[in-house]
Amino acid sequence: MMVCEYKPGLEGIPAAQSSISYVDGQKGILEYRGIRIEELAAKSTFIETAYLLIWGELPTKEELAAFEEEVRLHRRIKYRIRDMMKCFPESGHPMDALQASAAALGLFYSLRDLHNPAYIRDSVVRLIATIPTMVAAFQLMRKGNDPVKPRDDLDYSANFLYMLNEKEPDALAAKIFDICLILHVEHTMNASTFSARVTASTLTDPYAVVASAVGTLGGPLHGGANEEVIQMLEEIGSVENVRPYVEERLQNKQKLMGFGHRVYKVKDPRAIILQDLAEQLFDKFGGDKYYDIAQEMERVVEEKLGHKGIYPNVDFYSGLVYRKMGIPTDLFTPIFAIARVAGWLAHWKEQLAENRIFRPTQVYNGKHEAPYIPLEQR
Repeated sequence: MMVCEYKPGLEGIPAAQSSISYVDGQKGILEYRGIRIEELAAKSTFIETAYLLIWGELPTKEELAAFEEEVRLHRRIKYRIRDMMKCFPESGHPMDALQASAAALGLFYSLRDLHNPAYIRDSVVRLIATIPTMVAAFQLMRKGNDPVKPRDDLDYSANFLYMLNEKEPDALAAKIFDICLILHVEHTMNASTFSARVTASTLTDPYAVVASAVGTLGGPLHGGANEEVIQMLEEIGSVENVRPYVEERLQNKQKLMGFGHRVYKVKDPRAIILQDLAEQLFDKFGGDKYYDIAQEMERVVEEKLGHKGIYPNVDFYSGLVYRKMGIPTDLFTPIFAIARVAGWLAHWKEQLAENRIFRPTQVYNGKHEAPYIPLEQR
């Protein structure tokens, strides 16, 4: 019998071949379909980037206009889904609400016509269009308010902020939010993407694929880290407390949220862009004392752990950007999901092209030939 080397968390083991995104953790490079993230953040939009990831090429002007129009026309959700969401507990986490809502969406579009390009496109459009509506709707309904209907005259990001805050957003805020979505849309074979591909490999519908990925993203070691960064900065409280806080955490071998990455051994290129976006917001709308704490923390952590390749990751500054926009902390991860849905769908589509169901093996370390003990003797 062949004995396989056990790798906890499948670390370093390729699970798929993919042409969607590329990371060089030593050089701090992230590419979507070969295009550097810095270039996309500066020149593209989220919808255009989503198209690039899912269909493999940048769209023509006509293709982009058609895709934008399809997404715009599918933003509304079924009233029965809204009624279901009204029954969710107000104290429930928005990620749990989103997972349940995404799964429920599949009940209305349960046809699994996976060989039909029209079905695939319709599913892509519907999920990209409706996930933001669900997130905004739950935020208002858990406060006892009716959800705000989408506005067809607003672009993707501006419309989400409008539905969330019940007012048309500032143009700079909407642009920065759109860039944030680009930065979060895809990142190779992370935990939620692997979850999406495993689910996709069973040939279930894309709504189940997205729901499974949402559940995976919600964990504090994945998408939930950006929430914990804000909680950490609040706990530190002042710039003077940064060094003793870091030293105590390191002495107790505790994690510093927002630092370190399984792949990057330099500062995450997305964190560099997010830091600049945060400063743009602060210049226009006023500073944030937690940004000063964050900057000092980055300096101290680099001093202590830079030699180990531990630097800020995407979660460290994203929360400060969303916080300045007035977005509640527990919506940070659902916003991550709004972006990452397009990445998951790109992997779903790629998985279908050469599908083989995932069936990894295991290393058994239990007993053999154990006797059954009758109930009365236990």
